[in-house]
Amino acid sequence: MAAAPRYKRILLKLSGEALQGTQGYGVDAEVLRTISEEVKEVVGLGVEVALVIGGGNIFRGLSAAASGMDRASADYMGMLATVMNSLALQDALEQRGVYTRVMSAIEMKEVAEPYIRRRATRHLEKGRVVIFAAGTGNPYFTTDTAAALRAMEVHADVLMKATKVDGVYDKDPHKHSDAVRYSRLTYLDVLARGLNVMDSTAISLCKENSLPILVFNMLGRDNIRRVVCGEELGTLVCAE
Repeated sequence: MAAAPRYKRILLKLSGEALQGTQGYGVDAEVLRTISEEVKEVVGLGVEVALVIGGGNIFRGLSAAASGMDRASADYMGMLATVMNSLALQDALEQRGVYTRVMSAIEMKEVAEPYIRRRATRHLEKGRVVIFAAGTGNPYFTTDTAAALRAMEVHADVLMKATKVDGVYDKDPHKHSDAVRYSRLTYLDVLARGLNVMDSTAISLCKENSLPILVFNMLGRDNIRRVVCGEELGTLVCAE
């Protein structure tokens, strides 16, 4: 018998870079297929799923700002990139029979619903996957912060950050063979040690509202279902 899910409602944060797979840019159809099939499996368990996707596979606002572009303009372009990724994932999910809504913090009614918190909650209650696009709708805030904010607004049980490594390490495991993975951390540990989990604004938001963060490897088959069902994969960031 399949394990019962530990969480009733989750917010899954995906990086834009994750969608590009082995390509250097854009969206890899195979990655979309894999993610959409795993999300479908989790929805089939009765879990309510919301998603936030970054836009770094198309445009990185910080990089553009560092090259001389106005930071606000660069961030708005990054937000538009997240809408493109959200529409791509919506299409992949709906091809697999998963009812999906894209809700954008920047109004573009021809392609997405405007973000309204109560409407988002209602979609989740009806079993629809909700993809939150365009970050917070404000420049100077990352999609990590948007994920933390949306997770709290819809009362998610956990914020799950899917990465290319299997948790949080004391240093880059790709560069250091002696890197040590943490199984559990407090919010203060992350902030004090400057660990690369999420930006400090997102961590502080989660800390103030006691929202647990689970960092895990999205590349392993069935990992999304496994963490939803309570298997101890990755790193849990929570209160004491």
